Amino acid sequence: MRYYFAPMEGLTDSVYRRLHHKYFPGVDRYYMPFFSPTVHRQLTARESRELPEAGSAAFAAVPQVLTKVPEDFLWAAEVIRDRGYEEVNLNLGCPSGTVTAKGKGAGMLSNPESLDRFLDAVFAKCPIAISVKTRLGIQSPEEFPALLEVFNRYPIRELTLHPRVRKEFYSSDVHMDWFRYALENSKNPLCYNGNLCTLSDIQAFREQFPQVGAVMIGRGLIGDPGMLTPGGTTVPALEAFFDALLETYTEQFGGPRNAMFRLKENWFYLLRRFEGSEKLGKQLRKTTDIRVYKSITAQIFHTLPLAKELQADW
Repeated sequence: MRYYFAPMEGLTDSVYRRLHHKYFPGVDRYYMPFFSPTVHRQLTARESRELPEAGSAAFAAVPQVLTKVPEDFLWAAEVIRDRGYEEVNLNLGCPSGTVTAKGKGAGMLSNPESLDRFLDAVFAKCPIAISVKTRLGIQSPEEFPALLEVFNRYPIRELTLHPRVRKEFYSSDVHMDWFRYALENSKNPLCYNGNLCTLSDIQAFREQFPQVGAVMIGRGLIGDPGMLTPGGTTVPALEAFFDALLETYTEQFGGPRNAMFRLKENWFYLLRRFEGSEKLGKQLRKTTDIRVYKSITAQIFHTLPLAKELQADW
């Protein structure tokens, strides 16, 4: 089975991907958080930094694009090709209200006919392979058969399905019956994404769906970075990883304060990997002092035992 790291905005940026691969090998492919091209057809400085030359990394990565305009998607695909990538991922799964209100991300699932026209336009001219990350629909899983009929008309390199609808965001149970429906009816290769937070979860999924060749993991890998690494997550590797992240973000952001706030987002998930982290976790959330942050994280690493596996209670 192939293991992919899901694109997570504000978490799995280029710094995180590079250092995660260094300290916790085992991911087969990293999907980059989306960028959204505009009519100006020019990458921002941040977007350019987050889309490094493909050959500059020691791991496989796939850029993701968020747009509802075929011409913008094709422009982005050309930029991606010119930077050495052979695949672009279309984001049809983002449930954010600010995204879907513009008809992007999961918002594109509301109109299968419009989606069909978009796919027809981009598959006709895209210079590289296209993969797709999608949900079941907007309001109800019963919307999915019509969407899958559209997807089946195109040579999608891989269709990653997060079996929830947009209105459920990430909090409901996943609809495994609808994933099975996709498996039985998709003409394109499928990748599964959703609620795989531990090796036990992955093993249970493999036993239920042995024919699936790939899974995409997001929050589980943020909370347990070494889940897929031989030997698993260890405290020395975690501490070295977060020290390197802090140092690199401090340099990138021009100071430690913003770097600290950036890493607090990761700690929201990572704290669930430690036993008895409630008290120190509360202190960590409250602090705005980098010295206190370093003291608290040192206490977590050196005084709290790792749990047997990630306690994913989000």
